[in-house]
Amino acid sequence: MMCIGVPMQVIEAGPHWAWCQGSGDAVQVDTRLVGEQRLGAWLLVFQGAAREVLSEPRARLVLDALAALSAAAAGDPFDHLFPDLVGREPQLPEFLREP
Repeated sequence: MMCIGVPMQVIEAGPHWAWCQGSGDAVQVDTRLVGEQRLGAWLLVFQGAAREVLSEPRARLVLDALAALSAAAAGDPFDHLFPDLVGREPQLPEFLREP
């Protein structure tokens, strides 16, 4: 079984929990690993527990990647979700390039 973290936004917060909204219904999330969060914060949630606090731009990137997975599985186009990659050759990271 594979576990995928899903970005969710805090809509109500308590000392060890937060109600978060994702792509579906609001769910209560355990926040003991990341501490109490402010309203509007983005959390990466795995199986009901927040594992990481995300910036909004990072949360949007993860949401786009998850949408691309769904689109690919359905046979739908997904290039629009990765505009920075369209029309260019993939590049190796600097540390993997030969001197």
